[in-house]
Amino acid sequence: MSDRHNAFWADDIADEIEARDPEDPIVIKGGVSPSGVPHLGHFNEIMRGYFVARVLRDRGHEVRQVFTSDDRDALRGVPQTLADSDWNLVGLGEVDAGALGRNLGKPYTDIPDPFGETDSYGAHFTDLLARSAEAVGVDIELVSNTDLYESGEFEAVTREVLEKTDLAREVLAEYQAGIDESYVPFMPRCSECGRLTQDVGEVDLDSETVDYRCSGLDAGGDHIDGCGHEGTATFREGKLPWRFEWPAQWAVLGVDFEPFGKDHAEGSWPSGQDIARRVLDIEPPVPMTYEWFTLNGEPLSSSSGNVVTVDEVLALLEPEVLRYFFVRNPKRAKDFDVERIDLLVDEFDRFERVYFGEEEDEDIEPIAERAYPFLVDEVQEARVRLPYTFAAVLGMTDDRDLWVRMARNQGFIDDDTPEWAVEEALERVERARTWAERMDNAYNYRLQAELPETDFDDDVVAALNDLADFVAEGHDGEAIQGQMYETARDHGVEVGDFFAAGYRLFFDDTEGPRLGEFLGELDDAFVVKRLRRED
Repeated sequence: MSDRHNAFWADDIADEIEARDPEDPIVIKGGVSPSGVPHLGHFNEIMRGYFVARVLRDRGHEVRQVFTSDDRDALRGVPQTLADSDWNLVGLGEVDAGALGRNLGKPYTDIPDPFGETDSYGAHFTDLLARSAEAVGVDIELVSNTDLYESGEFEAVTREVLEKTDLAREVLAEYQAGIDESYVPFMPRCSECGRLTQDVGEVDLDSETVDYRCSGLDAGGDHIDGCGHEGTATFREGKLPWRFEWPAQWAVLGVDFEPFGKDHAEGSWPSGQDIARRVLDIEPPVPMTYEWFTLNGEPLSSSSGNVVTVDEVLALLEPEVLRYFFVRNPKRAKDFDVERIDLLVDEFDRFERVYFGEEEDEDIEPIAERAYPFLVDEVQEARVRLPYTFAAVLGMTDDRDLWVRMARNQGFIDDDTPEWAVEEALERVERARTWAERMDNAYNYRLQAELPETDFDDDVVAALNDLADFVAEGHDGEAIQGQMYETARDHGVEVGDFFAAGYRLFFDDTEGPRLGEFLGELDDAFVVKRLRRED
């Protein structure tokens, strides 16, 4: 292991991998059991692997980034939330939850897709995961565990584990209670009911079969009953238990590096190392433990329904901003706060400015210099980023020409800005507008393109005219906000009535965002005309 510390954590991992002198292609793996909605939490492994793969490729290596769908796992519980192929999140009341309940204990690839869109429950959610990775621009090679078993690729490693059953019991007993002389490290699939069972009798290595009784399986403290059928299954008609299946994947796929969450670090990783070395006679891959992140302060969970999908996130921010979220220290806990997603976008924008030397920060500069090129499809110094909340302000109107004028007035674009950069910059407006609508926050108002009908008292009209003169002088939003109080008092108008008049002019409503600051973000000429009630 290298003692050198790099600015970017992915370089440290690449150093460890290279220290083992691996052959190309270097294999990076992640994996997930497709138990429910693929959510942002699943991207921890995908993005950690992505950055290490990019660094290794940058160093001249050929790399395979493999992601296993552990789809021969049994459905152990019915999730509270599902998603159709269009990413619409639905509750159990909108699908046949009873059909799912009747399939408890069966492999995901043997359960019908509750939406009738793919071959199986497992295929449905694996497809969503693949499309999520594609949307973020991460090229993963999805591998189905079911395919590995049914094609025979797992046959040799399954035989090796069962040949060494006594040793396998001995190793596993150091990490898991209840391992006795009857334990066999294989779970056949019942030919009658399709459920997996733990009740294995004789193992015939010559014919590569096991005898079983379908007594069901334990699932998180509960037991899922089998049908009682007694039969014989081949090594392709079942699966290894997880603690053996994980190191078996390393052996079959030739894995060099795998990131995983702290739950595995405290559980199956210690046993996996031992099983790899003592039972399978292979060296486990270079590991990396990452901290989970929370969603709006709460743990992400498919079963409880506290999820946010990549599709939902990409409606709010650019793929490069989402990639940036995973650049940061993977060992530090953090929260993905959708309500304050503007702060994440601002942080990314600053990271980008530091990379281009537009802003100085000696702490950020080393990692920005190394990692920023991995975030964007192409490094383009001419790219323009509108501040997220400013984009949300623009999103209050559908007038694209007004967007351009306001962005020009605020100095974000000029005559030298390429047209492609303008177009890209304006794409953030739609995302910020979607954020405002979903969060129903201070930016969720619609600026009226046409002058609303009004009937103001003379003193209010005079105050509005004076405020128009003040805005025409070029003051910023904070100054306009303060001036509104002064102007109201100068004309003997109740402050609340004066602000209500402003809201009526701009939103055809009696309330809205902090009006003065909002007006400071708009095009001055537009604001002046509207305050003077001119079309």
